[in-house]
Amino acid sequence: MNIQVNCNNSIKLIGSKIIYIDPYEIERESHDADYIFCTHSHYDHFSPEDIKKIKNEDTKIITVNSAKEGALKIFDEGDIKIVLPGNKYRIDDIEFETTYAYNETKQFHPKNNRWVGFIIEFDGEKYFIAGDTDNIPELQNIKTDFAFLPVGGTYTMDYKEAAKLANLIDAKTVIPTHYGSVVGKKEDGERFKSLIKNKEVILFNISKGV
Repeated sequence: MNIQVNCNNSIKLIGSKIIYIDPYEIERESHDADYIFCTHSHYDHFSPEDIKKIKNEDTKIITVNSAKEGALKIFDEGDIKIVLPGNKYRIDDIEFETTYAYNETKQFHPKNNRWVGFIIEFDGEKYFIAGDTDNIPELQNIKTDFAFLPVGGTYTMDYKEAAKLANLIDAKTVIPTHYGSVVGKKEDGERFKSLIKNKEVILFNISKGV
């Protein structure tokens, strides 16, 4: 498995399928996506400009209801799967769950928007992508192989809050996201890493190009 992390929450998983999560600031037109998962409809998570660079005629998109109108401008309706938090799904050979993703005290990501994170299972591994969220109770018992957690603060939990969540969940490897670009300092990744116990931490050089 090859994991690539671009700026913000833009992630690419390369295995038997090619999966993008929240593609953003894509520089190269590859048109290689089998599946695109978008956690919510904010511009830096559902970006039509970037989706068009990776989409091909067989690509399917998995996203939330608030992004459906935008998705219909790019995809046939049969290639769009709309999801709600707290459910299990299957699309072709890919099994995945949706998790809750919201702010507890901030107003940027209200719980009643029903936006999501994803736990995607394929090629024998589980990948938890938290999306834009705080350290909320619904996430604290997650079991996964890889956990991608936002650490930049402002719109999500900061690196200290993310580290608390990382130390609670059952994950082999944790990867900080959502810092060093739209919000958060580049140093937040190292600060997050210094607080993690008994887990591998992978830091990516946050840049454009995935």
